[in-house]
Amino acid sequence: MNQPNAAVSPSPAPSRPAPADFDAALSGGAFAALDQFGVIEALGDDAATFLHGQLTNDIEHLDAASARLTGYCSPKGRLLASMLAWRTQGAVRLLVSKDLTASVQKRLSMFVLRAKAKLADVTDSVGVVGFAGDVRAALSGLFDALPDGVHVHVAGPAGSLIRVPDAQARARYLWIGPKALVDARLAGLEGELARVSPAVWDWLDIRAGEPRITAGVLEQFVPQMVNFDVIGAVNFRKGCYPGQEVVARSQYRGTIKRRTALAHVERAATLDAGALEQPVAPGVELFHAADPGQPCGMVVNAAAAPNGGFDLLAEIKLAALEGGAVHLGAAEGPQVVFQPLPYTLPSEV
Repeated sequence: MNQPNAAVSPSPAPSRPAPADFDAALSGGAFAALDQFGVIEALGDDAATFLHGQLTNDIEHLDAASARLTGYCSPKGRLLASMLAWRTQGAVRLLVSKDLTASVQKRLSMFVLRAKAKLADVTDSVGVVGFAGDVRAALSGLFDALPDGVHVHVAGPAGSLIRVPDAQARARYLWIGPKALVDARLAGLEGELARVSPAVWDWLDIRAGEPRITAGVLEQFVPQMVNFDVIGAVNFRKGCYPGQEVVARSQYRGTIKRRTALAHVERAATLDAGALEQPVAPGVELFHAADPGQPCGMVVNAAAAPNGGFDLLAEIKLAALEGGAVHLGAAEGPQVVFQPLPYTLPSEV
């Protein structure tokens, strides 16, 4: 596997939700308006076929009852975005990190050429809400039927409802609907569920082991480095897409030497002697005690943890996980403590 590209500027530090927000998600039912996401819509007779030829997963055979994780790569196989894709009302929609939505929509549009497809950034016209915990009763007031499995999609007058992977043994759902309708229903939901910070959702995504590509880690990773092959975001049987040769070669012709791990850092990181303490953020590098002169990994996502400190998904050399201390931001930075992912990575031999 290639080394990541030169380090990028870290993303803004994550905010810290109130303790009550974590409690609501972990022991009751909660929802959050997720303004960290944007939505791209692909319309036209060739929309699915076009996206099938651009993204890492099978979009052409995506049915209306399913959603699918996928990635968008550069010709060098480096991820430009991570996405959740689903069909709705004759279109394919893509949920993307909001800080990448405009650039991804623009780049995809450049390659439409003669295809009967048009891509639009519809972020301003939709609302995205995440639900966690005991929320089925509240959701039954919005949808006649609820998804009965992970990445099952149901549609109705209120929009789309998608079950996403559980985190901390809590069921999770995404509601994407017309913005005016979503905004009108949020106040009513507050009478049934706790409204929490969107940063709680970021933390739950991390605990679910689902990396999200943001501006802070743009073009840093091939899909396997962030476990996309493990979580179902890559289809190795589909046809070509940008970067496909690199991704396939990494899978079949060489040992995968870098993966993404779940970890915790107990306190804020001082990244240099003159800086104020600042929390870990995407793009911050990791250093191993045995080789402090060069980074061994990079933070992919980070979020404040309920009991203090920060949880993170960190892309890292597998050799660095075999022993010795790993530090955040610098060789003398705070130590990173690795934890089990909620899924099993394949043995790399």
